Amino acid sequence: MDKLSENWISEGWIDFEYKKYLLLAYLKEVNEKFQAVKLYPALSDLIAHHEKLSLLDQNRNQLKLALPKEMEGIDLQKMKIRYKNKMQEDDVMKELGDIISFSLPKIKQHIEEGKSIYDFIESHLEIEPVGLTPIYQREGYALLSYQHSRDVFIYRYQINLFQNSVDRFRGIALRFIAAVKRSLTVTYERIKMDLVKKFTDLPNPSTWKIHSAQQVPLEESLLPVSKRLLLKNVTP
Repeated sequence: MDKLSENWISEGWIDFEYKKYLLLAYLKEVNEKFQAVKLYPALSDLIAHHEKLSLLDQNRNQLKLALPKEMEGIDLQKMKIRYKNKMQEDDVMKELGDIISFSLPKIKQHIEEGKSIYDFIESHLEIEPVGLTPIYQREGYALLSYQHSRDVFIYRYQINLFQNSVDRFRGIALRFIAAVKRSLTVTYERIKMDLVKKFTDLPNPSTWKIHSAQQVPLEESLLPVSKRLLLKNVTP
């Protein structure tokens, strides 16, 4: 199973064995992707599933706390009144609880594996500016390359700012421009000069070289890790 529905836990049969089969089939596909060092979108999907299940688990526990109770006795040692629920969880709630209890640690385990791969990829990346770095860095170019390869993948980046009532966030978008081959004459500085001539709206662009010592998949791994690395290094 290549993808797990956002509402997989509530769709179809609410049955532990059935949901266990769905989850394990999905995690098997995720594991195969991770073994091929293909991080995304699998890792972000796992995180989203874990957040949803955790929220559902919290709400389920809140529902249990809200059930009407009656006094069962007094614990004299702890000086507490013991209560028991007048209403017991129905079969669906119990089944959901079993599914969530089984699923959360399994998903968490795969998230940790994905993060380990992410850290490995990032630790083998080098990032540095090409030429002088301008004051305005919210737009510019990223030049991605691999060890033992002359290929350079050119992306234009744009950083966007988001704000809610509490925090301010930064997001980044990359748009593919072209792929060129480095040579004695086609250097990173020359690539930057050519970009300035072609795209006159950025006369002095912020340009970064991101070089990978490992040959990892471009779309599924190098590109998303590079986006986050850019956010760490670019001045807002």
